[in-house]
Amino acid sequence: MMLDLLNSAARPSELTAILKVKLAGQPLKYNKPLNELATSLSDKEFCYAALGKVSRSFAVVIRQLPEDLKDAVCVFYLVLRGLDSVEDDMNIPAEQKAEMLLAFHKLCKEKGFKLDNVGDTEDYRQLMQHFDKVVNVYMGLNLGYRQVIDNICMQMGAGMHEFTTKQVTTTADYDQYCHYVAGLVGIGLSGLFSASKHESAYLESQKVIANSMGLMLQKTNITRDYFEDIPLGREFWPSEIWGNYANYLHEFRDNPESPQSLAALNHMVADALQHVPDCIAYMQMLKNPQVFRFCAIPQVMAMATLVKVYNNPQVFTENVKVRKGLAARLMVETNDMESLTYFLEKFTHKLMGKLSIGDPNYLITKKRLHRIIEAIDETRVNHTIVPQLDTHIEESVLF
Repeated sequence: MMLDLLNSAARPSELTAILKVKLAGQPLKYNKPLNELATSLSDKEFCYAALGKVSRSFAVVIRQLPEDLKDAVCVFYLVLRGLDSVEDDMNIPAEQKAEMLLAFHKLCKEKGFKLDNVGDTEDYRQLMQHFDKVVNVYMGLNLGYRQVIDNICMQMGAGMHEFTTKQVTTTADYDQYCHYVAGLVGIGLSGLFSASKHESAYLESQKVIANSMGLMLQKTNITRDYFEDIPLGREFWPSEIWGNYANYLHEFRDNPESPQSLAALNHMVADALQHVPDCIAYMQMLKNPQVFRFCAIPQVMAMATLVKVYNNPQVFTENVKVRKGLAARLMVETNDMESLTYFLEKFTHKLMGKLSIGDPNYLITKKRLHRIIEAIDETRVNHTIVPQLDTHIEESVLF
């Protein structure tokens, strides 16, 4: 934490945000390995402890959801995290993995279901070793929530099964894969929000823009995670994109600063940007402030990440992440459409300033950034939003 404070020393708003997020973080009683916590916590407490281990940022915003909704969202996340752990584990034989992916939604309803030695990190393995506790909480949810979770888990498992033998080759493949692993999450969350009655029943029918919410996040992560994925044999960048710039995807790692490497990276960023206007449209529909924050914070962080990775050769040589102080500030200050559009506009202009006319994707990237600005302006007209955030904020040092 001290390093994070030093990195944000010249940014007072970030220092304050870091402290606020720290105070809102994982309870001290959860700061033990999951294997230890499994013997001392109730099933529900274990779920929240596990959530904090496998996704610290989501854990903070999930705990701030309305009481009658947050348990369902927590379980939804952990069920899909369990499914994802099966998909990501490269040590599971292909045939066995295929069967597990298709059956996972049924197994999650079987009392006592858990898996040993599954997961590519220790926290994921411990979650799976005690997954029976997640199952117990899952089966205690009301029927409406369970139906949404079961349906999404079934579809996601089938999609992941499809991609055990199918490569991400075309941009259509890329969109389809991201739909299965993330777009369905957006659609499922809409179902949970509607089932809770904190949002309108109409929201559940908005599957296209809910899908875009997931695709924006997933494509951002896939673009950023090149350095982590390549050594593990995970290739999610579509060859229809990277094949314009190299013969093999791993070539970018060997020549990170070459124009071809950076052009491929920027092409991936441009592809992700197309989903931002849909995301803005989705978040305009949300009425509950806690649900809004839950949905908006990951999106504004994704936009910050795209700015960070654009034209950045470090993506090919290390794990590039948004400065923690900035991430904390976004978590603390993204509370409504006014603050969301403020940050999206700042990041859009920041990215616009990084564009180079020599980039092969200059025109399409610029067009998509202009469309984001148009969507923001439309939102302000529809909601008569006038940006009034603090003018003293150190805007020139967002990064």
